[in-house]
Amino acid sequence: MEKVTEIFGSLVFDDRVMKARLSTETYHSLKRTIKEGRSLDSKVADEVAAAMKEWAIEKGATHFTHWFQPMTGVTAEKHDSFISPAPDGRVIMEFSGKELIKGEPDASSFPSGGLRATFEARGYTAWDPTSYAFVKDHTLCIPTAFCSYGGEALDKKTPLLRSMEALNKQALRVLKLFGNEDVKRVITSVGPEQEYFLIDRDQYEQREDLKLTGRTLFGAMPSKGQELDDHYFGVIKPRVLSFMEDLNEELWKLGVLAKTEHNEVAPSQHELAPIYSTTNVATDHNQLTMEIMKKVALRHNLVCLLHEKPFAGVNGSGKHNNWSMGTDTGVNLLTPGDTPHENAQFLTFLCAVIEAVDRYQDLLRLSVATAENDNRLGANEAPPAVISIFLGDELTEVLKSLENDTPYDGTEKTVMKLGVHVLPKFFRDTTDRNRTSPFAFTGNKFEFRMLGSSNSIATCNTILNAAVADVLREYADALEGSADFNTDLHKLLQKSIKEHKRIIFNGNGYDDSWIDEAVNKRGLLNLRTTADAYPVLLEKKNVDMLTSLKIYSESEIKARYEIGLENYCKRLNIEGRTMVDMARREILPAIETYVKELSDTYSAKAAVVGGDGAGTFEKKRIATLSALVDEIDTKADQLEDVLNTYKSMGDGQEAANYVRDNVLDGMTALRKPCDEAETLTSQKDWPFPTYEKLLFTVK
Repeated sequence: MEKVTEIFGSLVFDDRVMKARLSTETYHSLKRTIKEGRSLDSKVADEVAAAMKEWAIEKGATHFTHWFQPMTGVTAEKHDSFISPAPDGRVIMEFSGKELIKGEPDASSFPSGGLRATFEARGYTAWDPTSYAFVKDHTLCIPTAFCSYGGEALDKKTPLLRSMEALNKQALRVLKLFGNEDVKRVITSVGPEQEYFLIDRDQYEQREDLKLTGRTLFGAMPSKGQELDDHYFGVIKPRVLSFMEDLNEELWKLGVLAKTEHNEVAPSQHELAPIYSTTNVATDHNQLTMEIMKKVALRHNLVCLLHEKPFAGVNGSGKHNNWSMGTDTGVNLLTPGDTPHENAQFLTFLCAVIEAVDRYQDLLRLSVATAENDNRLGANEAPPAVISIFLGDELTEVLKSLENDTPYDGTEKTVMKLGVHVLPKFFRDTTDRNRTSPFAFTGNKFEFRMLGSSNSIATCNTILNAAVADVLREYADALEGSADFNTDLHKLLQKSIKEHKRIIFNGNGYDDSWIDEAVNKRGLLNLRTTADAYPVLLEKKNVDMLTSLKIYSESEIKARYEIGLENYCKRLNIEGRTMVDMARREILPAIETYVKELSDTYSAKAAVVGGDGAGTFEKKRIATLSALVDEIDTKADQLEDVLNTYKSMGDGQEAANYVRDNVLDGMTALRKPCDEAETLTSQKDWPFPTYEKLLFTVK
């Protein structure tokens, strides 16, 4: 590997490249756009495009693409070459400012929730200059937003950028009340920790369910799973380490700040964590990370699984969204300082986040709702579907003293003494870590732990930014023009704590008693499935907030509601039909083959030994498997009937509820006898790799 400092960002048209290749005037104009959120000066576009083209060609690029994030959850790109015909029959390499700024993909071919009909095809991609262009696979990729002919956002990035601007606007209003006249911009930053599984490619190719759905729909647990906790932070296996080294190099070239890598809890599960960066850049980088993970894995004859629950019975994969707010002057607004109880500005922003999470807990749950993530949330491995905030003892006590107007009896930091003189002494953190909390304060940021591993981080950060912006707007409205700012601020924060402290919970989120307390005593929401969560998007308070802050229009909200439900129904329909197909074409024939072998063995024994006592094992096993064959056949027919009923319903709320209540139960009912049959059938006859092979093959 080349030196990291030399390869890092080598395929990115970043600040270093722009400074070297653009005129001083153009460079500073573009920097103002990026740093201060100003409108892009169209006069600079041609010069930027020319410099970008020459740089990209030097890096081996022959094509360019507007790289965008439609509502499919993955990225999209259409490649155009730089070539243009020359009069003498040759070609020249061209790329104009117009091509940089605007592209025209087919808008009706992407999910639009009714915003685009099939005959209304025109859509636009618009350059996002705040996210650097890069070269990937000999193509210059230009990060863009995606909208319809009528201007409606058809992607995940546009609402995210709007939410960042909304939070910036309202946070600046609050900061000015504290005398921060030098602050020109407030930026949200994110560091998404990415979990994933690596399995052998040859094993993957033998499983229809993995290829079509990304997860195993059948599979009995092996004798050993994750019980011994020996995989977590264990020595990384050579084949996996080779993949990680290759992955790091590819990500570093693209400017992705990949930093931490380790084995996760489940066998064959791993994690990559970056240093956090500006939210829209972090979103682009996480999409790139997931794409590159899959490509690099194939080079090593591996497959990277990003499904939230690829294996039943072992931990699934999440994505922890570490979120914070900072100023362009370098101040993290969520840093408590040495005396958080005396830091009024910190407490103001802390209370705003707490109130936002409580008030819009429904939208935050919705922001991570997918059929895949429903398999994981609340499964004693991830946070429950009920949202709560972990603050830790110190901050909880600080808020309690503020609420009750009582002195804060803070304690000094505890020095950790480990009983061995050679080991260093160090201060204990003022808060523990709570891995069961959906939304945990971790020192100077909040960790939103509910995201699924395949989720785009755009939607949850859009909602989080918008919710906090809404509360900050109310704070600013209440305090601007105040005759006694300190007194009015004190009263406002007291009121906020009293009304929203129910969302704070520092205990065990996996405990069933917490769910009972949260729902029945505190009045928190338990939206267990995606079908349960999506109706909240249309509730008046949520529509009012999102439209008043100009995050979404009403039509854009309705479109996302329809797309979300349609995606939920279609994914579970694919899973159900894949199960029926595998049961009928693979599992049942395999069991019948083994039963015939048993029958032949029984006949041979009877011929030699004679009498009814011969072949007791065979008779018993044949009877058990024959009963399971009948059950599997019946359950497959029943599931197919349910799926056919769904097919006639469309993909609205009624269909989603039907899928939730019937298809999922039908899938569970079919899986049970199939998994039992796996444990009783000869391994050589079983038609696809078992969990033991999938989870423990990679060395």
